[in-house]
Amino acid sequence: MFAAVQIIPLTDLAIAFLPVAVVVLILYRWSLGSGFAIYALARMLLQLLAIGYVLTYIFEADQPWIVLAALTMMLGTASWIALRPLNVKGRSLYGKALVSIVLGGVSTLLLVTQVVLKIDPWFAPPKMIPLAGMIFATAMNTISIAAERFQAEKQGGAAYTDARATAIRAAIIPLVNSLLAVGLVSLPGMMTGQILSGVDPLIAARYQIVVMCMIFGSSGISSACFLTLLRPLDEEFTGDVEVQ
Repeated sequence: MFAAVQIIPLTDLAIAFLPVAVVVLILYRWSLGSGFAIYALARMLLQLLAIGYVLTYIFEADQPWIVLAALTMMLGTASWIALRPLNVKGRSLYGKALVSIVLGGVSTLLLVTQVVLKIDPWFAPPKMIPLAGMIFATAMNTISIAAERFQAEKQGGAAYTDARATAIRAAIIPLVNSLLAVGLVSLPGMMTGQILSGVDPLIAARYQIVVMCMIFGSSGISSACFLTLLRPLDEEFTGDVEVQ
C-alpha cells in the first residue's frame, strides 16, 4: 500500500525553482531587492548540499564521538545565534544561553531518543542528529525571542518578574500556535516527509506527536531557564534593544 521513498531526478528538482524564478522576477521588476533573494537562494543551495555531504559522512562513519562532536557544535552555534537580537552580549550571557539549551534541549533529546524511541545504538546518527537539530533550533529561537522581549520590557522600566512573564509569553506564542494549528491548518514538515516517503499516516502522526511534545517542552524549559539565569544581570538589560 505504501511505496518506497521516491528519488527526485535533478531535472525534476530544477522544475521546483519555477515559482522561485517568478518571485525573483517580481522583486526585480518592482525594485525590491532581487539580488538579496538570489543570494539567499544560492546560500540555501550551498548549505543544503554541504550538509548533505556532512551528514552522509556522519551516518556512514557511525561513530559516537563524531555524533557527540556534531551535537557540541550545534549547541555552541545555537547558543551564540540565540543572543543575536541583543546589544548586551558577552561570555556570561553566552554561558547562560548554553546552559539553558543544555538543560531544556539535551535533557529532552535524551528522554526522546533513549526512553521514547529507544534508538539502537544510543547514538544512531540518522535519528540523533535530525532530532537534535529540531530541538536545539527551536530552543534557540525561543530564547532569542524571550531575550529580546525581556530587554525591551526592561528598557520600558518593567520590574524583573513582569518583564520575565511578558518575555516567556511572547516566546511561546509560535509554539502554542503550532499546537493549535497542527492537523487543521498544516501538516508539519516531519509528518509530511514521512507520508511522502510512504509511511502510514497513523504511524507518522505518532512520530509527529513526539516531535511536537519535545519541541514545546524543550523550548519552554530552555527559555524559562534563560530568563531565570538573567536575574543577576537584571540591570544590564536597561539599554537600547538592537533588532537585527
